[in-house]
This record gives sequence, C-alpha cells and structure tokens, in this order.
Amino acid sequence: MANTLQAKKRVRQTARKTAVNRARMSRVRSYVRGVEQAILAGDKEAATAALRAAEPEIMKAAKTPVLHSNTASRKVSRLAHRVAKM
Repeated sequence: MANTLQAKKRVRQTARKTAVNRARMSRVRSYVRGVEQAILAGDKEAATAALRAAEPEIMKAAKTPVLHSNTASRKVSRLAHRVAKM
C-alpha cells in the first residue's frame, strides 16, 4: 500500500487515467465491431458508413496513449481494404 502522499496521489491518478483509457479503447472496439458486422452482412453501404464513423475514433485514440499511431493506421488500413474488397 502507498505510504507517502505522492505515492497515494499516483495511485489516484493511475486509477483515473486507467478508467478513461479503458473507456476509449472500448469505444474503439465497438466502432470496429460495427464495421466488421457490416462486412459480414455483405452490406457495402453500411460498411462504408461504419468505416467513416470508425476512422476518426481510431485516430483519436492514437493521439492518446490508448493506441500507437502505427497500430491505429494498420487497423484503419485493413478495415478499408476489407470494405473495398466487397
């Protein structure tokens, strides 16, 4: 258990940042899942619309420590390729 004031503060800060980052990553996964479901359904218009909605969310997560920028770019690229292949 934290003994010093600074250690206690770091525990509070870490808990707060963890909650925020977890919510952001969950939001990204939800958007990606929406694109993948539209792809599986075979609906190109819905998949394109879902991809347009998902891309800004993924890139927003890349600006924070939630996702690395290369990981975000790779996710968007792979989703776009799958949509274009439909």
